[in-house]
Amino acid sequence: MANQVQDLTPQEVSKGMEEGRYLLVDVREPNEVAAEAYPGGVVVPLSTFDPAAIPDPQGRQVVFACRSGKRSVTASLAAQAAGLPYDKHLAGGILGWKAAGLATKVGG
Repeated sequence: MANQVQDLTPQEVSKGMEEGRYLLVDVREPNEVAAEAYPGGVVVPLSTFDPAAIPDPQGRQVVFACRSGKRSVTASLAAQAAGLPYDKHLAGGILGWKAAGLATKVGG
């Protein structure tokens, strides 16, 4: 069966994080994160991506996120290839997140 990546909207991800259902994994690079970050996200850069570096989600579902929604799909497929059930990503990335009026923070 082919791996699939499920698109989630910024609103769905934000709500899921608030409710403790989602762990947002930001796969952008450290310099990008330093400039602007997702509140409550954990950073696992795609350039050195190691699915084992993803923290234990402790019952939450992992949602990958990046700048525009491209690298997050790559990360999800890589995690699935490593045998992890992480099949969700934030469609539109941080650009879509901001466009939806959601807050970001400076400095990772």
